[in-house]
Amino acid sequence: MARGGSQRAGPGAFKYRFGGWEGVPRAPNLQGSGIRAHLPQFVLLVVTNAFVGGMVGLERTVLPLLAEAEFAIASAAAATSFIATFGVTKAAFNLFAGHLSDAFGRRTLLLVGWAMGLPVPLILLWAPSWGWVLLANVLLGVNQALAWSMTVIMKVDLAEGRERGLALGLNEFAGYTGLALVALATGLIAAQYGLRPAPFYLGVGLAVVGLTLSLFARETLTHAQGEAQQGAGSEEGLPFLEVAKRTTLTSPTLSSSSLAGLATNLKDGMLWGLLPVLLASRGMGVDGIGVVVAAYPLVWGTTQVIFGPLSDRVGRKGLIVAGMGLQGVGVLAFLGLASFSGALLAALAVGLGTAMVYPTLLALVSDHAGPLWRGGALGVYRFWRDLGYAVGALGAGLIADALGLPAAMVAVAG
Repeated sequence: MARGGSQRAGPGAFKYRFGGWEGVPRAPNLQGSGIRAHLPQFVLLVVTNAFVGGMVGLERTVLPLLAEAEFAIASAAAATSFIATFGVTKAAFNLFAGHLSDAFGRRTLLLVGWAMGLPVPLILLWAPSWGWVLLANVLLGVNQALAWSMTVIMKVDLAEGRERGLALGLNEFAGYTGLALVALATGLIAAQYGLRPAPFYLGVGLAVVGLTLSLFARETLTHAQGEAQQGAGSEEGLPFLEVAKRTTLTSPTLSSSSLAGLATNLKDGMLWGLLPVLLASRGMGVDGIGVVVAAYPLVWGTTQVIFGPLSDRVGRKGLIVAGMGLQGVGVLAFLGLASFSGALLAALAVGLGTAMVYPTLLALVSDHAGPLWRGGALGVYRFWRDLGYAVGALGAGLIADALGLPAAMVAVAG
Protein backbone atom coordinates (compact mmCIF):
# COMPACT_ATOMS: atom_id res chain seq x y z
CA MET A 1 0.00 0.00 0.00
CA ALA A 2 1.29 3.44 -0.89
CA ARG A 3 1.73 6.14 1.72
CA GLY A 4 -1.51 7.98 2.52
CA GLY A 5 -3.61 4.93 1.69
CA SER A 6 -3.59 5.25 -2.11
CA GLN A 7 -3.85 1.91 -3.90
CA ARG A 8 -1.44 0.74 -6.57
CA ALA A 9 -2.60 -1.90 -9.01
CA GLY A 10 -0.47 -4.99 -8.92
CA PRO A 11 1.57 -6.17 -11.92
CA GLY A 12 -0.69 -6.94 -14.82
CA ALA A 13 -3.78 -5.55 -13.15
CA PHE A 14 -4.01 -2.72 -15.69
CA LYS A 15 -2.15 -1.88 -18.86
CA TYR A 16 -2.51 1.52 -20.42
CA ARG A 17 -2.35 2.17 -24.11
CA PHE A 18 -3.31 5.45 -25.72
CA GLY A 19 -6.50 3.79 -26.90
CA GLY A 20 -7.56 3.10 -23.31
CA TRP A 21 -7.14 0.77 -20.37
CA GLU A 22 -6.84 -2.99 -20.67
CA GLY A 23 -6.53 -5.70 -18.07
CA VAL A 24 -8.28 -7.97 -15.62
CA PRO A 25 -9.60 -6.17 -12.55
CA ARG A 26 -8.20 -7.34 -9.23
CA ALA A 27 -9.50 -6.85 -5.74
CA PRO A 28 -8.99 -3.26 -4.62
CA ASN A 29 -6.68 -2.35 -1.77
CA LEU A 30 -7.92 1.06 -0.65
CA GLN A 31 -7.63 2.57 2.80
CA GLY A 32 -11.00 4.26 2.88
CA SER A 33 -12.46 6.55 0.28
CA GLY A 34 -14.02 9.97 0.20
CA ILE A 35 -12.90 13.45 1.19
CA ARG A 36 -12.71 12.75 4.92
CA ALA A 37 -10.38 9.77 4.44
CA HIS A 38 -7.96 11.89 2.41
CA LEU A 39 -8.54 15.30 3.96
CA PRO A 40 -4.91 16.57 4.10
CA GLN A 41 -4.36 15.87 0.39
CA PHE A 42 -7.76 17.29 -0.51
CA VAL A 43 -7.07 20.54 1.38
CA LEU A 44 -3.63 20.78 -0.26
CA LEU A 45 -5.24 20.54 -3.70
CA VAL A 46 -7.86 23.17 -2.79
CA VAL A 47 -5.15 25.61 -1.69
CA THR A 48 -3.04 24.82 -4.76
CA ASN A 49 -5.90 25.70 -7.07
CA ALA A 50 -6.25 29.12 -5.44
CA PHE A 51 -2.76 29.87 -6.77
CA VAL A 52 -3.65 28.41 -10.17
CA GLY A 53 -6.59 30.81 -10.38
CA GLY A 54 -4.44 33.68 -9.19
CA MET A 55 -2.27 33.32 -12.30
CA VAL A 56 -5.27 34.26 -14.46
CA GLY A 57 -6.29 37.04 -12.09
CA LEU A 58 -2.89 38.59 -12.76
CA GLU A 59 -4.15 39.67 -16.18
CA ARG A 60 -7.80 40.30 -15.51
CA THR A 61 -7.73 44.01 -14.63
CA VAL A 62 -4.45 45.26 -16.04
CA LEU A 63 -3.84 43.65 -19.43
CA PRO A 64 -6.89 45.02 -21.34
CA LEU A 65 -5.89 48.53 -20.19
CA LEU A 66 -2.22 47.90 -20.94
CA ALA A 67 -3.02 47.03 -24.57
CA GLU A 68 -4.02 50.59 -25.35
CA ALA A 69 -1.90 52.49 -22.84
CA GLU A 70 1.51 50.93 -23.58
CA PHE A 71 1.12 49.04 -26.85
CA ALA A 72 -1.15 51.53 -28.67
CA ILE A 73 -3.67 48.86 -29.70
CA ALA A 74 -6.97 50.55 -30.48
CA SER A 75 -8.83 47.66 -32.16
CA ALA A 76 -11.00 45.64 -29.79
CA ALA A 77 -10.32 42.47 -31.77
CA ALA A 78 -6.55 43.00 -31.54
CA ALA A 79 -6.76 43.92 -27.85
CA THR A 80 -8.63 40.71 -27.04
CA SER A 81 -6.19 38.56 -29.04
CA PHE A 82 -4.33 37.67 -25.83
CA ILE A 83 -7.51 36.05 -24.48
CA ALA A 84 -8.06 34.15 -27.73
CA THR A 85 -4.45 32.89 -27.62
CA PHE A 86 -4.96 31.81 -24.03
CA GLY A 87 -8.30 30.15 -24.78
CA VAL A 88 -7.15 28.19 -27.83
CA THR A 89 -4.03 26.94 -26.05
CA LYS A 90 -5.89 26.00 -22.89
CA ALA A 91 -8.63 24.25 -24.86
CA ALA A 92 -6.15 22.28 -26.97
CA PHE A 93 -4.19 21.06 -23.95
CA ASN A 94 -7.40 20.33 -22.02
CA LEU A 95 -8.42 18.01 -24.83
CA PHE A 96 -5.58 15.63 -24.05
CA ALA A 97 -4.76 16.50 -20.44
CA GLY A 98 -7.25 14.12 -18.88
CA HIS A 99 -6.32 11.27 -21.18
CA LEU A 100 -2.61 11.83 -20.64
CA SER A 101 -3.16 11.88 -16.89
CA ASP A 102 -4.70 8.42 -17.23
CA ALA A 103 -1.45 7.29 -18.83
CA PHE A 104 1.24 9.17 -16.90
CA GLY A 105 -0.46 10.17 -13.66
CA ARG A 106 -2.11 13.31 -12.38
CA ARG A 107 0.82 14.60 -10.30
CA THR A 108 3.25 14.60 -13.23
CA LEU A 109 0.99 16.80 -15.34
CA LEU A 110 0.32 19.09 -12.37
CA LEU A 111 4.05 19.74 -12.01
CA VAL A 112 4.54 20.23 -15.76
CA GLY A 113 1.70 22.78 -15.70
CA TRP A 114 3.42 24.82 -13.01
CA ALA A 115 6.76 24.64 -14.81
CA MET A 116 5.08 26.21 -17.85
CA GLY A 117 3.55 28.94 -15.68
CA LEU A 118 6.78 30.13 -14.06
CA PRO A 119 7.91 32.37 -16.97
CA VAL A 120 4.50 34.05 -17.46
CA PRO A 121 4.76 36.96 -14.96
CA LEU A 122 8.39 37.57 -15.95
CA ILE A 123 7.44 37.93 -19.61
CA LEU A 124 4.50 40.21 -18.81
CA LEU A 125 6.50 42.62 -16.68
CA TRP A 126 9.29 42.81 -19.31
CA ALA A 127 7.43 42.35 -22.68
CA PRO A 128 8.70 44.93 -25.24
CA SER A 129 5.92 44.16 -27.76
CA TRP A 130 2.42 42.69 -27.92
CA GLY A 131 3.84 39.52 -29.45
CA TRP A 132 5.56 38.73 -26.15
CA VAL A 133 2.24 39.16 -24.35
CA LEU A 134 0.70 36.59 -26.71
CA LEU A 135 3.59 34.21 -25.99
CA ALA A 136 3.00 34.61 -22.25
CA ASN A 137 -0.63 33.69 -22.81
CA VAL A 138 0.29 30.54 -24.68
CA LEU A 139 2.29 29.47 -21.63
CA LEU A 140 -0.53 30.57 -19.32
CA GLY A 141 -2.96 28.46 -21.33
CA VAL A 142 -0.76 25.38 -20.87
CA ASN A 143 -0.38 26.17 -17.18
CA GLN A 144 -4.14 26.44 -16.67
CA ALA A 145 -5.02 23.42 -18.80
CA LEU A 146 -2.65 21.10 -16.97
CA ALA A 147 -2.62 22.48 -13.43
CA TRP A 148 -6.33 23.30 -13.10
CA SER A 149 -7.43 20.12 -14.90
CA MET A 150 -5.34 18.01 -12.55
CA THR A 151 -6.74 19.63 -9.41
CA VAL A 152 -10.23 18.85 -10.77
CA ILE A 153 -9.47 15.23 -11.66
CA MET A 154 -7.50 14.55 -8.47
CA LYS A 155 -10.39 15.77 -6.30
CA VAL A 156 -12.86 13.63 -8.25
CA ASP A 157 -10.51 10.65 -7.72
CA LEU A 158 -10.52 11.22 -3.94
CA ALA A 159 -14.23 11.99 -3.52
CA GLU A 160 -17.07 9.52 -3.43
CA GLY A 161 -19.84 9.89 -6.01
CA ARG A 162 -22.20 11.62 -3.58
CA GLU A 163 -19.44 14.15 -2.76
CA ARG A 164 -18.54 15.25 -6.30
CA GLY A 165 -20.58 18.44 -6.23
CA LEU A 166 -18.96 19.39 -2.93
CA ALA A 167 -15.46 18.51 -4.16
CA LEU A 168 -15.81 20.48 -7.39
CA GLY A 169 -17.55 23.37 -5.66
CA LEU A 170 -14.58 23.70 -3.30
CA ASN A 171 -12.11 23.39 -6.18
CA GLU A 172 -13.77 26.10 -8.27
CA PHE A 173 -14.37 28.23 -5.16
CA ALA A 174 -10.64 28.24 -4.46
CA GLY A 175 -9.60 28.88 -8.07
CA TYR A 176 -11.97 31.73 -8.79
CA THR A 177 -11.61 33.33 -5.38
CA GLY A 178 -7.86 33.35 -5.98
CA LEU A 179 -8.49 34.86 -9.43
CA ALA A 180 -10.72 37.58 -7.99
CA LEU A 181 -8.41 38.54 -5.13
CA VAL A 182 -5.42 38.82 -7.44
CA ALA A 183 -7.46 40.85 -9.97
CA LEU A 184 -8.43 43.21 -7.16
CA ALA A 185 -4.86 43.40 -5.85
CA THR A 186 -3.36 44.15 -9.28
CA GLY A 187 -5.94 46.90 -9.85
CA LEU A 188 -5.05 48.55 -6.55
CA ILE A 189 -1.32 48.16 -7.21
CA ALA A 190 -1.70 49.59 -10.72
CA ALA A 191 -3.65 52.58 -9.42
CA GLN A 192 -0.79 53.34 -7.04
CA TYR A 193 2.32 52.37 -9.03
CA GLY A 194 1.23 52.15 -12.67
CA LEU A 195 0.21 49.34 -15.02
CA ARG A 196 3.74 47.91 -15.24
CA PRO A 197 5.85 46.37 -13.81
CA ALA A 198 4.59 46.44 -10.19
CA PRO A 199 1.36 44.37 -10.60
CA PHE A 200 3.25 41.47 -12.16
CA TYR A 201 5.71 41.05 -9.30
CA LEU A 202 2.83 39.42 -7.46
CA GLY A 203 2.69 36.77 -10.18
CA VAL A 204 6.25 35.65 -9.58
CA GLY A 205 5.38 34.79 -6.01
CA LEU A 206 2.17 33.01 -7.07
CA ALA A 207 4.04 30.75 -9.50
CA VAL A 208 6.79 29.84 -7.04
CA VAL A 209 4.38 29.04 -4.20
CA GLY A 210 2.04 27.09 -6.50
CA LEU A 211 4.86 24.90 -7.77
CA THR A 212 6.16 24.33 -4.24
CA LEU A 213 2.74 23.23 -2.98
CA SER A 214 2.34 20.84 -5.92
CA LEU A 215 5.54 19.04 -4.96
CA PHE A 216 3.71 17.75 -1.88
CA ALA A 217 0.74 16.37 -3.85
CA ARG A 218 0.39 12.58 -4.08
CA GLU A 219 -0.72 10.58 -7.07
CA THR A 220 -4.48 9.84 -7.18
CA LEU A 221 -4.73 7.78 -10.37
CA THR A 222 -4.66 4.63 -8.26
CA HIS A 223 -7.93 5.67 -6.64
CA ALA A 224 -9.64 5.69 -10.06
CA GLN A 225 -8.15 2.25 -10.74
CA GLY A 226 -9.48 0.99 -7.41
CA GLU A 227 -12.92 2.40 -8.18
CA ALA A 228 -12.92 0.52 -11.48
CA GLN A 229 -11.87 -2.71 -9.72
CA GLN A 230 -14.84 -2.37 -7.39
CA GLY A 231 -17.13 -2.38 -10.42
CA ALA A 232 -18.18 1.27 -10.08
CA GLY A 233 -18.09 1.69 -13.84
CA SER A 234 -19.53 -0.58 -16.51
CA GLU A 235 -16.49 -0.11 -18.76
CA GLU A 236 -12.82 -0.43 -17.87
CA GLY A 237 -11.73 2.14 -20.43
CA LEU A 238 -12.48 3.61 -23.83
CA PRO A 239 -10.34 4.75 -26.77
CA PHE A 240 -9.75 8.49 -26.79
CA LEU A 241 -11.73 9.03 -30.01
CA GLU A 242 -14.72 7.24 -28.51
CA VAL A 243 -14.51 9.42 -25.38
CA ALA A 244 -14.32 12.54 -27.56
CA LYS A 245 -17.28 11.39 -29.67
CA ARG A 246 -19.47 10.70 -26.65
CA THR A 247 -18.62 13.95 -24.88
CA THR A 248 -19.09 16.01 -28.03
CA LEU A 249 -21.91 14.36 -29.96
CA THR A 250 -23.46 11.04 -29.08
CA SER A 251 -24.24 11.32 -25.36
CA PRO A 252 -27.09 13.85 -24.89
CA THR A 253 -26.01 14.66 -21.34
CA LEU A 254 -22.28 14.99 -22.04
CA SER A 255 -22.66 16.89 -25.33
CA SER A 256 -25.17 19.37 -23.91
CA SER A 257 -22.83 19.92 -20.97
CA SER A 258 -20.03 20.75 -23.41
CA LEU A 259 -22.25 23.27 -25.23
CA ALA A 260 -23.33 24.93 -21.98
CA GLY A 261 -19.71 25.14 -20.87
CA LEU A 262 -18.69 26.76 -24.17
CA ALA A 263 -21.46 29.36 -23.86
CA THR A 264 -20.45 30.15 -20.28
CA ASN A 265 -16.81 30.82 -21.12
CA LEU A 266 -17.78 32.65 -24.31
CA LYS A 267 -19.44 35.17 -21.99
CA ASP A 268 -16.38 35.22 -19.72
CA GLY A 269 -13.99 35.81 -22.63
CA MET A 270 -16.03 38.83 -23.69
CA LEU A 271 -16.17 40.29 -20.16
CA TRP A 272 -12.46 39.71 -19.60
CA GLY A 273 -11.52 41.66 -22.71
CA LEU A 274 -14.22 44.32 -23.01
CA LEU A 275 -15.64 45.02 -19.54
CA PRO A 276 -12.61 47.08 -18.36
CA VAL A 277 -12.76 49.04 -21.63
CA LEU A 278 -16.51 49.67 -21.23
CA LEU A 279 -16.08 50.87 -17.65
CA ALA A 280 -13.12 53.08 -18.58
CA SER A 281 -15.17 54.66 -21.37
CA ARG A 282 -17.68 55.73 -18.70
CA GLY A 283 -14.94 57.53 -16.77
CA MET A 284 -14.36 54.93 -14.06
CA GLY A 285 -10.84 54.90 -12.55
CA VAL A 286 -8.49 51.91 -12.54
CA ASP A 287 -9.18 51.19 -8.86
CA GLY A 288 -12.97 51.22 -9.45
CA ILE A 289 -12.58 49.02 -12.53
CA GLY A 290 -10.51 46.63 -10.44
CA VAL A 291 -13.28 46.36 -7.85
CA VAL A 292 -15.99 45.59 -10.45
CA VAL A 293 -13.80 43.23 -12.45
CA ALA A 294 -12.86 41.38 -9.24
CA ALA A 295 -16.43 41.31 -7.87
CA TYR A 296 -17.74 39.11 -10.68
CA PRO A 297 -15.26 36.21 -10.22
CA LEU A 298 -15.32 36.71 -6.44
CA VAL A 299 -19.08 36.08 -6.34
CA TRP A 300 -18.60 33.29 -8.88
CA GLY A 301 -15.85 31.71 -6.79
CA THR A 302 -17.30 32.02 -3.30
CA THR A 303 -20.84 30.85 -4.10
CA GLN A 304 -19.70 27.74 -5.95
CA VAL A 305 -19.07 26.23 -2.54
CA ILE A 306 -22.86 26.55 -2.06
CA PHE A 307 -24.09 25.48 -5.50
CA GLY A 308 -21.74 22.52 -5.93
CA PRO A 309 -22.97 20.67 -2.82
CA LEU A 310 -26.54 21.85 -3.53
CA SER A 311 -26.42 20.01 -6.85
CA ASP A 312 -25.66 16.81 -4.91
CA ARG A 313 -28.98 17.25 -3.12
CA VAL A 314 -31.40 18.80 -5.63
CA GLY A 315 -29.94 17.57 -8.90
CA ARG A 316 -27.81 19.16 -11.61
CA LYS A 317 -30.22 20.18 -14.38
CA GLY A 318 -32.29 22.87 -12.65
CA LEU A 319 -29.22 24.75 -11.46
CA ILE A 320 -27.67 24.63 -14.94
CA VAL A 321 -30.79 25.97 -16.68
CA ALA A 322 -31.30 28.77 -14.14
CA GLY A 323 -27.62 29.69 -14.15
CA MET A 324 -27.42 30.03 -17.93
CA GLY A 325 -30.40 32.40 -17.94
CA LEU A 326 -29.04 34.52 -15.09
CA GLN A 327 -25.72 34.97 -16.90
CA GLY A 328 -27.51 36.44 -19.91
CA VAL A 329 -29.52 38.83 -17.74
CA GLY A 330 -26.38 39.93 -15.91
CA VAL A 331 -24.50 40.76 -19.11
CA LEU A 332 -27.38 42.95 -20.29
CA ALA A 333 -27.44 44.66 -16.89
CA PHE A 334 -23.90 45.99 -17.47
CA LEU A 335 -25.37 48.03 -20.33
CA GLY A 336 -28.50 49.21 -18.55
CA LEU A 337 -26.91 50.09 -15.21
CA ALA A 338 -24.24 52.71 -15.90
CA SER A 339 -23.24 53.70 -12.34
CA PHE A 340 -20.54 52.06 -10.20
CA SER A 341 -23.19 50.50 -7.96
CA GLY A 342 -25.12 49.32 -11.02
CA ALA A 343 -22.01 47.66 -12.42
CA LEU A 344 -21.50 45.89 -9.09
CA LEU A 345 -25.10 44.63 -9.20
CA ALA A 346 -24.57 43.30 -12.72
CA ALA A 347 -21.34 41.62 -11.58
CA LEU A 348 -23.31 39.96 -8.77
CA ALA A 349 -25.88 38.55 -11.23
CA VAL A 350 -23.28 37.25 -13.69
CA GLY A 351 -21.19 35.79 -10.87
CA LEU A 352 -24.16 33.95 -9.34
CA GLY A 353 -25.25 32.58 -12.72
CA THR A 354 -21.76 31.32 -13.47
CA ALA A 355 -21.42 29.75 -10.02
CA MET A 356 -24.66 27.83 -10.52
CA VAL A 357 -23.35 26.09 -13.63
CA TYR A 358 -19.58 25.79 -13.23
CA PRO A 359 -19.16 23.03 -10.61
CA THR A 360 -22.51 21.52 -11.57
CA LEU A 361 -21.47 20.87 -15.17
CA LEU A 362 -18.20 19.29 -14.01
CA ALA A 363 -20.10 17.07 -11.59
CA LEU A 364 -22.60 16.12 -14.31
CA VAL A 365 -19.82 15.03 -16.66
CA SER A 366 -18.18 13.08 -13.81
CA ASP A 367 -21.50 11.36 -13.06
CA HIS A 368 -21.90 10.12 -16.62
CA ALA A 369 -18.33 8.94 -17.36
CA GLY A 370 -16.74 5.66 -16.27
CA PRO A 371 -13.88 5.84 -13.75
CA LEU A 372 -11.19 4.84 -16.25
CA TRP A 373 -12.29 7.29 -18.95
CA ARG A 374 -13.56 10.03 -16.65
CA GLY A 375 -10.31 11.97 -16.94
CA GLY A 376 -10.60 11.92 -20.72
CA ALA A 377 -14.26 12.99 -20.64
CA LEU A 378 -13.47 15.89 -18.32
CA GLY A 379 -10.63 16.88 -20.64
CA VAL A 380 -12.90 16.91 -23.71
CA TYR A 381 -15.59 18.85 -21.83
CA ARG A 382 -12.99 21.38 -20.70
CA PHE A 383 -11.73 21.64 -24.30
CA TRP A 384 -15.14 22.81 -25.49
CA ARG A 385 -15.74 24.95 -22.41
CA ASP A 386 -12.42 26.81 -22.68
CA LEU A 387 -12.67 27.18 -26.43
CA GLY A 388 -15.40 29.62 -25.44
CA TYR A 389 -12.70 32.06 -24.31
CA ALA A 390 -11.40 32.35 -27.86
CA VAL A 391 -14.84 32.42 -29.48
CA GLY A 392 -16.10 35.03 -27.05
CA ALA A 393 -13.03 37.25 -27.10
CA LEU A 394 -12.53 37.27 -30.87
CA GLY A 395 -16.22 37.28 -31.77
CA ALA A 396 -17.08 40.05 -29.33
CA GLY A 397 -14.01 42.03 -30.40
CA LEU A 398 -15.00 41.88 -34.07
CA ILE A 399 -18.60 42.89 -33.29
CA ALA A 400 -17.38 45.73 -31.08
CA ASP A 401 -15.11 47.04 -33.85
CA ALA A 402 -17.98 46.93 -36.35
CA LEU A 403 -21.01 47.89 -34.26
CA GLY A 404 -19.74 49.08 -30.86
CA LEU A 405 -19.38 47.60 -27.38
CA PRO A 406 -23.11 47.47 -26.59
CA ALA A 407 -23.83 45.35 -29.68
CA ALA A 408 -21.10 42.90 -28.70
CA MET A 409 -22.51 42.50 -25.21
CA VAL A 410 -26.08 42.03 -26.47
CA ALA A 411 -24.87 39.33 -28.88
CA VAL A 412 -23.03 37.47 -26.12
CA ALA A 413 -26.00 37.72 -23.75
CA GLY A 414 -28.18 36.20 -26.45
